[in-house]
Amino acid sequence: MSDIRHSLLRRDALSAAKEVLYHLDIYFSSQLQSAPLPIVDKGPVELLEEFVFQVPKERGAQPKRLNSLQELQLLEIMCNYFQEQTKDSVRQIIFSSLFSPQGNKADDSRMSLLGKLVSMAVAVCRIPVLECAASWLQRTPVVYCVRLARALVDDYCCLVPGSVQTLKQIFSASPRFCCQFITSVTALYDLSSDDLIPPLDLLEMIVTWIFEDPRLILITFLNTPIAANLPIGFLELTPLIGLIRWCVKAPLAYKRKKKPCLSNGHISNKVTKDPGAGMDRDCHVLYSKLHLSVLQVLMTLQLHLTEKNLYGRLGLILFDHMVPLVEEVNRLADELNPLNASQEIELSLDRLAQALQVAMASGALLCTRDDLRTLCSRLPHNNLLQLVISGPVQQSPHTALPPGFYPHIHTPPLGYGAVPAHPAAHPALPGHTFISGMTFPFRPIR
Repeated sequence: MSDIRHSLLRRDALSAAKEVLYHLDIYFSSQLQSAPLPIVDKGPVELLEEFVFQVPKERGAQPKRLNSLQELQLLEIMCNYFQEQTKDSVRQIIFSSLFSPQGNKADDSRMSLLGKLVSMAVAVCRIPVLECAASWLQRTPVVYCVRLARALVDDYCCLVPGSVQTLKQIFSASPRFCCQFITSVTALYDLSSDDLIPPLDLLEMIVTWIFEDPRLILITFLNTPIAANLPIGFLELTPLIGLIRWCVKAPLAYKRKKKPCLSNGHISNKVTKDPGAGMDRDCHVLYSKLHLSVLQVLMTLQLHLTEKNLYGRLGLILFDHMVPLVEEVNRLADELNPLNASQEIELSLDRLAQALQVAMASGALLCTRDDLRTLCSRLPHNNLLQLVISGPVQQSPHTALPPGFYPHIHTPPLGYGAVPAHPAAHPALPGHTFISGMTFPFRPIR
């Protein structure tokens, strides 16, 4: 590596960056022939920091600065490299060497350049870069993932109106990146404050993606070898918990956002036209569609978990993540006057109850009803939530029931055989046969 460094020192910044990628490509290609997962040692990383991120090796030396045109040319060099390299394993290890955080002063430059590279890859649809970025998001601590997510949201949802359409088009190009991007965005925008409510363009794009194909949010889970114990501090395997947080907290968070101001301790009676009312209505429709899609995905998880031999062993929605969500809902409900936000509180608790019930039934959430009762004990009363935490009605065993009798339960009995119905009550009439599984005609009382 020292010989390579001496040759690179004689070059200008851009040609040195291009040359270091060339040398490392050869270096890692040869290593991959002998080891499927070569260890990235200190030498290649230091070369990249010095000649790509312009961090000087000598202490006390001033870092070099590329001007805007040079930085754009550097991004083009990197984009072209990943596009032209046909071996995915080489691409992945070079990308990891470039952008894996090292805990040093080069990390800021590393993250800044990564955000610009992925943003360019979205703009010009460079799928290999997006696929590498998806892998990077999967193996990088969440604090760095949300920085990349924020850079993309700023570029495509905030700076230039209408540019979100460009980001929306990558849905068909790299679904894997879209899945990881959604997971990062839900970790970033947790609705804990008005500043952390997702922008409308971003929300609409994500709901469109998921509503069009709900399986999108399971791509990482379905295509990743999974251990029963997941690492702490990294992104979740799916964005499910983040999307549930959005759906459950949204009614309360938007109500808090437009909370009326107090004048001398009293709410003003003056009626003013709210320009954001229409936008809020659009948001509520979007969150309803999102909630439906999340429930649909949860209903499919039992099959997927069983296929991976993880049913009952891996909870994709951790109970430890539901605890802060319930606490946040309780805090928001207390913060908002229940007399002024009763509908929002009811909707929020209804969505929470539905998510809990379907997640437990599908094996995505591993906990007991007693755990739920303890968790939800401080929440405002909600009929649906009470049904969920109470659990299904358990019938006590009966040993001496008359033939044809069955206890009153929520669902029609499907396991009873054909037996005479009340033969003693109507001795003159022929016995009627009960056929299991028959539908019961029902006419409501008017």
